[in-house]
Amino acid sequence: MTLAAPDYVPNKTAAADRHYVSPPRRPQPWLADRPGELTEGQPMGAGLGVPGPDQGYALRLARRFEDQLLLDAGEHAADAVAGCVGVALRRAAVFGRAPVAADLEVAFRVFGFLPPAPDDSLVAWRKELFAGVSHPHHYAEARHIVDLVPEEALRMPPSEVEAACLNNRAELFAVSISR
Repeated sequence: MTLAAPDYVPNKTAAADRHYVSPPRRPQPWLADRPGELTEGQPMGAGLGVPGPDQGYALRLARRFEDQLLLDAGEHAADAVAGCVGVALRRAAVFGRAPVAADLEVAFRVFGFLPPAPDDSLVAWRKELFAGVSHPHHYAEARHIVDLVPEEALRMPPSEVEAACLNNRAELFAVSISR
């Protein structure tokens, strides 16, 4: 159905037949000269983390472990996840891949959130260490948790980590956890 329109109303039916046209060619080359451009690659250093592919997937994987976590009174699953996801991401990046469930299993097991049950000194230490780390303003504390696990421990398969937890869990940390 067409409606009548006065003669002074422009009829732009030809505009609907138009197709995409590229903008004119830019004669000068593109340069990374804006303030936020990375000109020399990804920055590396203390507190900057380790870049890796598909890191957000670790949060989805972590949800699968939430109902299995061994939490003491006063501990929260959100804090355990926030602290251990960084460890899992570092482990995945060490192997140059996206995170998998084994990365989270290792991270949770090292800190005693998965069986075997941790001793009381580890629970007291991690309770203080993980307190409030899920809050976005506690990035430095979450990075500190990541730095506590040396690369040698991250390279261990989950079965070896579980065995180390049964024998001497302290060897999985870069610092002494005795209080």
